[in-house]
Amino acid sequence: MPKPSPTFLSRRGLLAAGGALGLVAALTACGGGDKAKDGAGDQGSSAASGAWSFKDDLGKTASAKSTPKNVVAYTGTAAALYDYGVQVKGVFGPTKLADGKPDPMAGTMDISKVEILGNVYDEFNVEKYAALRPDLLATNTWDGSYWYVPEASKDKILKLAPAAAIGVGDKVSMDKALERTADLAKSLGADLNTRKSADAKARFEAASAKVREAVKANPGVKVLVGSGSDQMFYVSTPKTSADLKYFESLGVEFVTPEQDKLDPQGFYESLSWENAGKYKADVILLDNRTQALQPEALKAKPTWNELPAVKAGQVAPRVTEPIYSYEKCAQLLEDLAKTIQNAKKLG
Repeated sequence: MPKPSPTFLSRRGLLAAGGALGLVAALTACGGGDKAKDGAGDQGSSAASGAWSFKDDLGKTASAKSTPKNVVAYTGTAAALYDYGVQVKGVFGPTKLADGKPDPMAGTMDISKVEILGNVYDEFNVEKYAALRPDLLATNTWDGSYWYVPEASKDKILKLAPAAAIGVGDKVSMDKALERTADLAKSLGADLNTRKSADAKARFEAASAKVREAVKANPGVKVLVGSGSDQMFYVSTPKTSADLKYFESLGVEFVTPEQDKLDPQGFYESLSWENAGKYKADVILLDNRTQALQPEALKAKPTWNELPAVKAGQVAPRVTEPIYSYEKCAQLLEDLAKTIQNAKKLG
């Protein structure tokens, strides 16, 4: 999953965050600004004294004097924590659609109960963030950076509270991302021993088995993972995203773009619409994010309409940024199993 491209997402001017700087000292003095620090640490703990720590997937240990209560998180991370019963105070990332409804990235989270600090890439209101007196910033990481934390204001943001990032790209698979998200939720007070948690994990395991069975019952189905913008059609590699790596481990056969044609981060190959048919596929999993063109809009692209999978009606949505709770990922696998099972090989 690449960093959002400027062609995908509208960018606003850099946030005026000078007012937030004056709050840094006050937050630090009251304990809300303990910095994350490198070093060894367990996956998440609260000692008898009440101290809290969590070693994240960047190898950094976030720590605080007590279990964080004022948590601010990337929308997808917040949605996963919500599924475990952890409510955050603020979010950043795609949260609310233009019509006021929740963005799919928000999952089942009640967005009326969170402060939205930014709704698009590179938008993060540092002043509002500081006013929340954050104890922890939680997000994902694809490439070693804090996902959706703007580079221009990153240093100011990270001074205000410890940060923890969960790996969802590169060498990480979906099952590991799920495990680590659950670790974070547990460290923040979630009870993972409930019947709900057990049922969600069992459903995920059963859904994984359904995908394996579908692949065995309908072998040889070639799946292309794509995303459309006005100017380009992006074909993703399954090697650098946690969801696709896991699907591949279950037997799903993906179209893999040429290695030397990938973007600098190694996530996708960019094709002009004239060359959108470069790779043959039986099924297309299409980026479902709000910044990507959806099937109705893509009808205006003649070469899209000529793709065999499009002609055959074998286009299914791809949840490009899964919400890493067992409940949400189980649904993705169940949908994938049906897509593979019902697909016709197009030759």
